[in-house]
Amino acid sequence: MRVNHLVIIKFKEGVAETRIATHLAALASLRTKMPELIVDLTLGRNFTDRAEGYTHAVTVTLSSKEALPAYLQHPEHQAVAAGLREDAEYLVLDYEF
Repeated sequence: MRVNHLVIIKFKEGVAETRIATHLAALASLRTKMPELIVDLTLGRNFTDRAEGYTHAVTVTLSSKEALPAYLQHPEHQAVAAGLREDAEYLVLDYEF
């Protein structure tokens, strides 16, 4: 079974749009940096008022549940996550499908 790693992001007040764009580009780049782990990666900005202030989401599709720890511990993921921790709050959900 494949796994979706879903991250819902709320950038902190005052984070510049250029910095947000940098975070989103870093997230998008993970797909090419880990092709052995990532099957697909999508991300985007919320366009409704139903997300309680959360503004963006990224979904990373992994080949299996066993790939999740390798993805989470990968240095590229660690670097992107460290940057997000500085500028955003986020919720994470992992599920098999």
